Amino acid sequence: MTKRFKSAAVAAAVAGSVVAVSSVLLAPAASADVKVVLPAQKQVKKLGDGTVITVSRSGERATINPSMGGTPLHRNAWVSGKYKVTSSAEPKKIEIQAGYIVGCQVNFGGGTMGGGAGLLGLSDGGIDEGDVGVGGSGTLTLGPGQAQGFFINDVEYADDFGSDAHDPYVTYTETKSARLSYVNSQIGLRGCAGYAQARSWLRALVETEFASETLNFYGRPFSLG
Repeated sequence: MTKRFKSAAVAAAVAGSVVAVSSVLLAPAASADVKVVLPAQKQVKKLGDGTVITVSRSGERATINPSMGGTPLHRNAWVSGKYKVTSSAEPKKIEIQAGYIVGCQVNFGGGTMGGGAGLLGLSDGGIDEGDVGVGGSGTLTLGPGQAQGFFINDVEYADDFGSDAHDPYVTYTETKSARLSYVNSQIGLRGCAGYAQARSWLRALVETEFASETLNFYGRPFSLG
């Protein structure tokens, strides 16, 4: 980061003389970026009709750097990851939503695919739709004890009236394997005076001829500072 320099001239009268004193003021040095490499994960789920779904995450990493806000209330991170969803039999469709859940002074639990005991006390469905934003980056404003999710993917399409519409799902058909990846998507957090955490989150909808189920797959939490 380029440091900004500011010069000042100070005039002082000493014994009837005027002495010019110049000084250079350095802006406080910004903290160095923190790089986080997260472990690969894989989980398996059997649907009601016996179809076996495997979800895996790899290449997940985050770079936490000083926000342009320059205050303890601002955090900024760049995140990347790869997902693969495979089915033992070709389903009618696979739909994927990739995103993150960010919390301010919240300790994330150990949610797993399918919900299990749930994450942050939420139901098996994950974060409520009203608490989720859509787009290539998430800029969130959170207070203590609050958590919010957002989706990385934003698929544009024309609705029935020809207007632009957006869908957080990426849809795959005529395949037993769906892949999705993203590189350097941004997480911006505002307003959190205490510690903050984030964790990746995949929501996958798999529809077969005899079953339809939504699976939630949570990553390992990491600190945003």
